[in-house]
Amino acid sequence: MFSFFKKKAPPPPVTDSPVEPSAVDQPPASPPAAAPEPAPAPSAGLSWLRNPFGDKPAPTPAPPSVSAPTVVAPPLAVLPEVVAPPPPAPVPPAPAAEPAPAARAGWLDRLTAGLRKTGSSIATVFTGTRIDDALYEELEDALLMADTGVKATQFLLDDLKRRVKEAKATEPSAVKGLLAEALADLLRPLEKPLVIGEHSPTVIMVAGVNGAGKTTSIGKLTKHLATEGASVLLAAADTFRAAAREQLGVWADRNLVDIVSQEGGDPAAVAFDAVSAGRARGKDVVLVDTAGRLPTQLHLMEELRKIRRVVQKADATAPHEVLLVIDGNTGQNALNQVRAFDDALQLTGLVVTKLDGTAKGGVLAAIAMEKPVPVYFIGVGEKLEDLETFNAREFAQALLS
Repeated sequence: MFSFFKKKAPPPPVTDSPVEPSAVDQPPASPPAAAPEPAPAPSAGLSWLRNPFGDKPAPTPAPPSVSAPTVVAPPLAVLPEVVAPPPPAPVPPAPAAEPAPAARAGWLDRLTAGLRKTGSSIATVFTGTRIDDALYEELEDALLMADTGVKATQFLLDDLKRRVKEAKATEPSAVKGLLAEALADLLRPLEKPLVIGEHSPTVIMVAGVNGAGKTTSIGKLTKHLATEGASVLLAAADTFRAAAREQLGVWADRNLVDIVSQEGGDPAAVAFDAVSAGRARGKDVVLVDTAGRLPTQLHLMEELRKIRRVVQKADATAPHEVLLVIDGNTGQNALNQVRAFDDALQLTGLVVTKLDGTAKGGVLAAIAMEKPVPVYFIGVGEKLEDLETFNAREFAQALLS
């Protein structure tokens, strides 16, 4: 290509047509022979231009060229006026930041609606006019019915009485606000963000009993991570449940992420292949979907331990997160699941689902009191955006609304 341009360069300077260059650029070269041949009019004109002004014929065109910019100048003067409006343009981005809080507020409304059954039963306790033992007894019953458990209920009552005394509250309505503060303080140790990026890839192993919403939660979590800019690889290690692999494949398609699966393969082998593939492809996160297990099925719980051991062979530091998905409707049974799975897998976090149904939500207080495993996410619906990070104060206010 370069030789083409080199060969193409000589043709421009070729002087085979002496009429044009000799007439303008080389007047002394051949004036005698070329002057008689052309018509006397053009030669006289050329001599007239050159003799009186010499090299100044060029300046004669210059005035028009100078006047042309002067004509263009007015539009340039208008341009600053057009550029001036852009300063207001930065103002629209400010309202653009509002949708995030608005979306969060909408999600909190759904959470409050999901926990309304519990909230309304507790709210009736504070409709009286006196703060006495009867109020605390009714509140104790309401908290126990909300699945807070005996230990958490007793702790909340003692803390509430201390707060009422310090605040010198005299109205039952004020006690409700103090209870919300006490519950938020109890739940605050469960408030912890999921950290991605310390390991490459971050291997997250997800467990849970059948029907808890494990695979659906993985799909929502994938959406959450992808929104934050993380590249995700799914591992369909739930090879026992019918259509589990296909279900996870649907979530992979919806979130536009890769998936590693084997039909009827060994769950540990699938997990191993996925972790290896995640490292080779430079993925940020590898999500391993394991088969649903009941904590009472000891031989099946041993399968989960095997998956963990095999994952460590692919990456000695993995799994970096072990999440348990629990159904918010299971009440105190959720606490038993946390204990059993923590003994088998050393849990690092929880995902609480189905808080939009008949869930009472108080079980989180029991977990915070007896087995404080961090709650990374809570879900209030089946949509991808229905999984949100856990906030202790927001949850306490929703539970007591």
